[in-house]
Amino acid sequence: MSATVHPGTARDRRLRGWVRTDAVRIGPRAALAITLVSLAGLAMFLWPLWIPASPSVVQHTTDAPFLFLAVLPCLILVVLAEMSEGGMDSKALAMLGVLSAVNAALRPLGSGVGGLELLFFVLILAGRVFGPGFGFVLGCTSMFASGLLTAGVGPWLPFQMLCAAWIGLGAGLLPRRVTGRAEIVMLALYGVLVAYVFGALMNMWFWPFVTGVSVSGVEGSLAYVAGAPVLENLHRFLVFTLFTSTLGWDTLRAVTNAAAILVLGPALLATLRRASRRASFGARGTFGRGPTEDVSVPSGQPG
Repeated sequence: MSATVHPGTARDRRLRGWVRTDAVRIGPRAALAITLVSLAGLAMFLWPLWIPASPSVVQHTTDAPFLFLAVLPCLILVVLAEMSEGGMDSKALAMLGVLSAVNAALRPLGSGVGGLELLFFVLILAGRVFGPGFGFVLGCTSMFASGLLTAGVGPWLPFQMLCAAWIGLGAGLLPRRVTGRAEIVMLALYGVLVAYVFGALMNMWFWPFVTGVSVSGVEGSLAYVAGAPVLENLHRFLVFTLFTSTLGWDTLRAVTNAAAILVLGPALLATLRRASRRASFGARGTFGRGPTEDVSVPSGQPG
């Protein structure tokens, strides 16, 4: 007897180049947990648009712990649900640990330049190769590990974790049939998009609590107004984001993501996919007779 892994039909083997091979397949329970924590996270970001917020020197000191308590059980639930359903194994956990450590080590390299982030391009490529569930968990663990490494633990950390988780999740949900150079271009454009989305969300994290903002001598025109209509505050926020981060930090982050994906993406994608194939995530082993195994018993010999 020998342990063999059934490769599937010939058509399956021909399409292996684009068929999804997720290290963490999102099952019903994990999908529900991700949806609930995402909705809770959006509520934590956007609640000042509907509920008046008071200016504060330290933002989100009251609600950040609740978001952190929502994110961590979600990660545990995703991992346990997928392990119980066979969607995650020790190889996926090992890969998650390695990539989390790599991202945590990459992030401090750009800390001296505002907006220069080297974490996101690895997160995008890993989410693309290993699937949305893996990308979601990797985004959270990478931000958490980098926060511990750089002493960047504060009320902003759970918001950063959730934003990074959404980036990894979205990368895994991109169209799978796009391959070759078109795939690299698609990932680079996605890297540009999420750079601006990340900047906007993290601006929303503190903007309602900042007062007295002025640009070109217009005092307070970009500040949050407690109790104002949602559209009015959104207009103020968009102008605030444009002048304070979009033209600087976010653009540098977008250029970094696109350049890293265009230059290093092909090689890193090939490396991650080779690791995925060798690890055979999700493959089920069965015990049976090997293709060349001779099980005949010579005459006169005991069976």
